[in-house]
Amino acid sequence: DDLANTPLKSTTTVAMDFGRITLGDDLVLYLFGTPGQRRFWFMWDDLVRGAIGAVILVDTQRLDEAFAAVDYFEAKGLPFIVAVNEFDGAQRFHVEDVREALALPPSIPVLAIDARDRESAKAALVRVTEYALDQIIGGRESAPASHY
Repeated sequence: DDLANTPLKSTTTVAMDFGRITLGDDLVLYLFGTPGQRRFWFMWDDLVRGAIGAVILVDTQRLDEAFAAVDYFEAKGLPFIVAVNEFDGAQRFHVEDVREALALPPSIPVLAIDARDRESAKAALVRVTEYALDQIIGGRESAPASHY
């Protein structure tokens, strides 16, 4: 990994993450996470199979690394949100500045979170779920009626 912009980081990413979170009595999310580095891109197609949405976690110190994920999810037609990770020592940017830098339309949610904080991370997961369901329901409503 290029650690030039992250002097406090001394380790490298070697694997993917899996988790499960219950958001309500009848809503359980299975979470699959992979790093954004090019060497992990081969996993993305498998991880998005069956997904309803994605969260792109953005580190503003390495904003350029988010473009590949934005392009990928746009090309797949998978609803996504952008979560700007604000953590100690990082320069903070207004979410609208991040939206502009990533050339995202106003319809895509962009929010500030602290990925280390459970409630903050949960808020991002709730938001992507709401957004994905809105996109799915909205897509059904705007789809032409089927004639069987």
